[in-house]
Amino acid sequence: MTVLSEPKPSYGRLRNYIGGQWVEPSTGNYMDVDNPATAQVIAQVPLSSTADVQQAVTVAQAAFPAWRETPPVARVRHLFALKDLMEQHFEELARTITQEHGKVIAEARGEVRRAIENVEVACGIPSLMMGYGLEDIAKGIDEEAVRQPLGVFGVIAPFNFPLMVPTWFTPYAIACGNTVVVKPSEQVPISQVRFAELIQEAGFPPGVFNIVHGARDAADALLEHPEVKGISFVGSTPVAKHVYAVASAHGKRVQCGGGAKNFLVVMPDANLDATVEAMMDSIFGSTGQRCLAGSVVMPIGSVAKPLEERLVEAARAWRLGNGLDEATQMGPLISHRSVERVLGYVDKGVQAGAKLILDRRNARNEGELPGHFVGPCLFDQVQPDMAIAREEIFGPVAAIIPARSLDEAIEHIHVLPYGNAASIFTASGKAAREFKHRVVCGNIGVNIGVAAPMAFFPFAGMKESFLGTLHGQGRDAIDFFTDRKVVITRWF
Repeated sequence: MTVLSEPKPSYGRLRNYIGGQWVEPSTGNYMDVDNPATAQVIAQVPLSSTADVQQAVTVAQAAFPAWRETPPVARVRHLFALKDLMEQHFEELARTITQEHGKVIAEARGEVRRAIENVEVACGIPSLMMGYGLEDIAKGIDEEAVRQPLGVFGVIAPFNFPLMVPTWFTPYAIACGNTVVVKPSEQVPISQVRFAELIQEAGFPPGVFNIVHGARDAADALLEHPEVKGISFVGSTPVAKHVYAVASAHGKRVQCGGGAKNFLVVMPDANLDATVEAMMDSIFGSTGQRCLAGSVVMPIGSVAKPLEERLVEAARAWRLGNGLDEATQMGPLISHRSVERVLGYVDKGVQAGAKLILDRRNARNEGELPGHFVGPCLFDQVQPDMAIAREEIFGPVAAIIPARSLDEAIEHIHVLPYGNAASIFTASGKAAREFKHRVVCGNIGVNIGVAAPMAFFPFAGMKESFLGTLHGQGRDAIDFFTDRKVVITRWF
């Protein structure tokens, strides 16, 4: 077994990053951060108070006027420097992600690449932030619309992509001339600490980028603070609804990515070799802990049996272990609590009458793994009203629900409240076009297992998978982090 050396055995007690300095929190409350693959503590994260958030917002607000007046071409020079530093520290960042989250090193490298791509897109802000105008809207009168930053924005990040998801928001916000306070997930705070260190090295002025560690108290303080102009959030739908309700009630712009239950529809004419390979990554990649994970497999007609057999064979052979081992195909869940939740859903499926055709719940014992491991599980004979078919599990569990036609499959997709992603596997252009036209989901895949948008497109979502009007990434990000001012001019 080839295991890469870990970046650090321990990061000790973490501190907040406020005004370009590492600041001790006002609270004495800390939470252990463990490596999910080993269950060993690698850091302690402070559970910051409202006073810590107040300090960060005050500093960010004080830094805003000068940063706003910095020309966009000068602002992005810092982003270019940040991109270069991220490239230089690419492997270290990836291994840090694996150490704190547990995902395999290949997936962590992909996450770092996606984070860098968001910084790259934000480097184009001199063009992306351009307004528009028209001469002579009436005789001798001209009109123009210009984009302007608003002030301080808060980012409340999830655990599943500790480096990438914050970059859906942060680079765009600061490129547009705003300042930012990030509250990383308390389960995976180390990647954002390293990001802040690179921000500092890239020469951003103090106060432009800030970190306050913590849990719900810190998040609620951001939602309620009068100087915070907007909130970007990704997490479960129940928490997204809370964030949206509280932040909007306090007059803020809000964009909230929520939960998902994503469908993988397989037509009889699909290329099964390529389909199974893509579906394995979709279902079990990142141990099922991503909002784009496929969790309901819906074969159409005669393809059901051969697809099921291939999926079981492939999932039975997947190798679990420490994500720093290049040979590992699936790492652990984030915590023991997640293990209990996922195992609880498997029990629910069995009790409801579904057939567990692949049971690797005890994968931890397969290789005497010390961390938070649950292996791939596949259910057949699943009814659409079962919990495993309707609720977000966020783990390596999939339900197979055969359908008689594409119409029936689309009906099943539309019954659920989520609308994050759905994919179809087919050789038929007609079926693919009908699927992408009719399915009410924000991210559609055609022969793609994980329909993840590139940084220059918005990370979409519909129904209860997204609350708000403007998504992360791409042009939506520019609209969210700026407001339009219309100027009408006449000269006598």
